[in-house]
Amino acid sequence: MSKKINNIVIIGGGAAGWLTAGLLAKEHRDKSITLIESADIGISGVGEGTWPSMRNTLQRIGVKESDFLQQCDASFKQGSKFINWRGKEQADNYYHPFMIPEGYYKYDVHTAWQQLFPEQKYADAMNMQSFICQAALAPKQLNTPEYAGVTNYGYHLDAHKFAQFLARHCVNTLNVKHITDNVLHANNNAQGYIESVTTQNNGEIYGDLFIDCSGSQGLLIAKHYRIPFLDQSHILFNNTAVAAQLPYESPSQNIASATLSTAQSAGWIWDIGLPTRRGIGYTFSDKYCDVTTAIKTLKSYAAQSVGIQQASKIETRTLRFTPGYREVFWHKNCVAIGMSQGFIEPLEASALAMVELSISMLSEQMPVNQVHMQLLSDRFNKRFRYRWEQVINFLKLHYVLSSRDDNSYWCDNHHPKSIPIELQNLLTLWQYQAPSRFDFIENEEIFSSPSYQYVLYGMGFKTKQTTKLDNHTYQMAQQLYQLNRKKIAQYLQKLPTNRLLLKQLQKE
Repeated sequence: MSKKINNIVIIGGGAAGWLTAGLLAKEHRDKSITLIESADIGISGVGEGTWPSMRNTLQRIGVKESDFLQQCDASFKQGSKFINWRGKEQADNYYHPFMIPEGYYKYDVHTAWQQLFPEQKYADAMNMQSFICQAALAPKQLNTPEYAGVTNYGYHLDAHKFAQFLARHCVNTLNVKHITDNVLHANNNAQGYIESVTTQNNGEIYGDLFIDCSGSQGLLIAKHYRIPFLDQSHILFNNTAVAAQLPYESPSQNIASATLSTAQSAGWIWDIGLPTRRGIGYTFSDKYCDVTTAIKTLKSYAAQSVGIQQASKIETRTLRFTPGYREVFWHKNCVAIGMSQGFIEPLEASALAMVELSISMLSEQMPVNQVHMQLLSDRFNKRFRYRWEQVINFLKLHYVLSSRDDNSYWCDNHHPKSIPIELQNLLTLWQYQAPSRFDFIENEEIFSSPSYQYVLYGMGFKTKQTTKLDNHTYQMAQQLYQLNRKKIAQYLQKLPTNRLLLKQLQKE
């Protein structure tokens, strides 16, 4: 009889490891959960952005939102603002908000936009959230219940504090066994399944299911099982980042409600607002830009807000990565989650979202024994191969649509050889019809058609108008638009700023 799955061993901490431990411990109380974390390996995160899905994940794990916000130096995120991606002009920007366009599933919103409001930016015309972000407002008021809001939202957070917060909750509340030690190697049984891992100080740690959250080194999936890594740098060129932390000019300065993504000659700069500081970084390709130039570019960006003198003093970290993912993610009784599964780049904050999707599927499809495990692993691998391909297509879309030509970086991004065939075909299709649910048919798409519309039309893509709204739909579109304008005025007046709400929550 196939061995039952009772003991789960997680290799690696960080957000991926502790989110995995937390969800599995909360939803599978009959299992023993052990997390082994090296004291010698730091967390790679330099600041994180999440999707709205993190609210559900934290609720499932059983943490209070107010505790999370205060202990993780977290703030509210309601989308991303893209600056200078179409060209180099400062006035060039658009939003990818977390809320879908008003009436999206009732009628063709693209046709409505083109027919009724073509002079307005797509996100501004079809949604209210870009106005909320522009005013640096929070997604709710103080008396709104935890994890609820009048607008859809995720978070910006300090990755190190987040991991520590999750660790405390997992160990103290969910009874996860935490071992601080170095894993030396894994040991297989006769069937090739991992039976145990050998640690430096605690000897053999046995388990039935092993989860590799050891980051890009992939102690189990890469070093032990030697699962090939599929390099995607021929599609997405960025492989280096220089990151820094910036102080606010004053304690009352607004906290941005969106991730700011500003295009540069060989990549783009992220700017994330936390309550105590900003996190900035320039992610680029070292084929088109050296580290020294990148640091100079980042400091020049910082000087625009904190001045040349302050910007010259900032300390930077250099991070290197290879964009890509594993050939398979679940092999035998080893599941890779987090950077051991793959990593592309921080554009659109897909990293933690992929972690959440992975642990959610694993928790809801927990194998009973090894026979069951084989069936589930085949499904898991198929699903996440598709998701990594979709992440790559969506991120590439931002570069393909740009008209920048100030560096061969951008010109090479436009070259058909660097664009996946599937994306090329979709771009041809979208000349005739707007992205829709027929283009993305998974029940949990990593990026759904509303996201593609925000980026396409934010970047100036043109879809031919082949139909016109009938009278009924025309009237409905006008009514929804007017209702949206009223909501914008109301929310701009009544919602607190991001900073004010976070201060109010701290006093409770």
